[in-house]
Amino acid sequence: MKEDFSAIRILLDSIYMEDQKYRGEIISIHDHYGRESEEIKALWKKINKADSCNRIIVESILDEYGWLGPEQIGQRANSALFLVVQHSYLETQEKYLPMMRQAVKEGKAKSQSLALLEDRVRLRQGGLQIYGSQIGQDEETGEMYVLPLMEPGKVNERRANVGLGAIEDYISHWGLEWDVEEYKRELPQRMGK
Repeated sequence: MKEDFSAIRILLDSIYMEDQKYRGEIISIHDHYGRESEEIKALWKKINKADSCNRIIVESILDEYGWLGPEQIGQRANSALFLVVQHSYLETQEKYLPMMRQAVKEGKAKSQSLALLEDRVRLRQGGLQIYGSQIGQDEETGEMYVLPLMEPGKVNERRANVGLGAIEDYISHWGLEWDVEEYKRELPQRMGK
């Protein structure tokens, strides 16, 4: 008999909506009030509280059922699993990264999402990202930039292998342009930040 995950799907759907709602407000509040404003600090406090509650729920689901695929819980609920892990502490990310790798092999998670998690974990562990998915902001100037990346000249090849578009298109969302030679020149300076 096939297990019914409808209650889990409904719960994860609501987690997805909450996660994206708050994060969807960041740019407009940042642009309107500034990155050091009380409004942005209040929003981040709200986001951190939601992330903490959501992490407890998602960890209990993952620990009991493993990584549930879209055919079991739907695409949005499946994406919520990734988002909550992606927005968690390093310890949580490291715990579920092997599970997500296996889920990708089994078709239960997207390789593009795994690439984002791989990049975030590598950076948090002090390494270089692989796919160029993580963007940083210079604290002094406010300038956005691609966080330290291994072999920048081969990034689009690696991105294509996991179904991600070209880095030029990706970083344009932050008003950035990709110049691999300039990036290589600036990388040592960025590594120190």
